[in-house]
Amino acid sequence: MKKIAFIILGCLILIIAAFILTKQPAASRKIGSEKKAPGFSLKDINGLERKLSDFKGRVLIIDFWATWCPPCRQEIPHFIGLYDQYKSRGLEIIGIALDQNGEKTVKEFTAKNKINYTVLLGNEEVSDLYGGIAAIPTTFIVDKDGNIRKKYIGYNEKEVFERDIKELL
Repeated sequence: MKKIAFIILGCLILIIAAFILTKQPAASRKIGSEKKAPGFSLKDINGLERKLSDFKGRVLIIDFWATWCPPCRQEIPHFIGLYDQYKSRGLEIIGIALDQNGEKTVKEFTAKNKINYTVLLGNEEVSDLYGGIAAIPTTFIVDKDGNIRKKYIGYNEKEVFERDIKELL
């Protein structure tokens, strides 16, 4: 009986910790304008090769995420709305999925959630190029010249990203 009580208590602690972590604003770090976004080439959910250079001259939100990550899932509606609102003004959003079962899982998730922006299948090599992604979501804001302007680790409200991209569009 004590074993069951400890298991239940442990589960409750994990749930409370997850809830608290997803509701706190993410850490933001302003990055000097001389830091270029590292180039990469990844496949999208349809198997097409996409390069960072395909999005040259646009303001970018590059989001490292996974389908199983609750804070990542909470941010997706923000990105869908921002893309609808600002794509005609030069915004591009690139979601780099870090799921283990990549293509099938991510493609189904993208369709189910009506994700309207570019979704690529990430790998460790690209994660390392961006400083090693230790936690997800990790999101980079990139200006039209390809410079990383901000980096966020963890969940953020839509208004945080909107403020950043408005300054750069």
